[in-house]
Amino acid sequence: MSRYRGPKIRIVRRLGELPGLTTKITTRETLPGQHRQSRSQRNNSSSYSIRLQEKQKLRYNYGLTEKQLLAYVKEAKRLRGATGSVLMQLLEMRLDNIVFRLGLANTIPASRQIINHGHICVNGRKVNIPSFQCHPNDVIEVKNKNTSKQLVNQFLEKTEVTPVPDYLDFEPKKIRGKVKRVVESSEANIDINELLVVEYYSRK
Repeated sequence: MSRYRGPKIRIVRRLGELPGLTTKITTRETLPGQHRQSRSQRNNSSSYSIRLQEKQKLRYNYGLTEKQLLAYVKEAKRLRGATGSVLMQLLEMRLDNIVFRLGLANTIPASRQIINHGHICVNGRKVNIPSFQCHPNDVIEVKNKNTSKQLVNQFLEKTEVTPVPDYLDFEPKKIRGKVKRVVESSEANIDINELLVVEYYSRK
């Protein structure tokens, strides 16, 4: 399945707030679809449906395909530690998410575009791969070109200042951030039960 490019509010209505997907919010209480079910009716869903919804939250929030998310789950199982926590660490330490959490983009799709266009450097080297895994002490900065800095500065002026998480350090004047440590799963900016995601794939 390819990356989702359809209506984002429809996904927010179905799954709840997804900061990485869109900044848009909705006040409608009904779920999308012709039957217009309320959220309270959805609470009667089967255990499979609940696990599927948690999995879909991860997919849409981080902008992953089904194949990519499955690969991350397999990698998390292979590494030492609780699979759910390791999975969230792998997703949170992606470069596109780090750029988003530093405030250089208002959504993960926007940060992915900045990276794809070659505006981001890691440790002084240009990186145009959004899935690049960052590590402690990595320095993320905007490419030292006027066009790159003007582009990011224009974006920063239009968006609200969001607090930078504790595992990151950001210097606004230099438009440069640093990864101080590995993120904890509890520091993710999405409300999710990662154990249900692991259970969903364990039944595959």
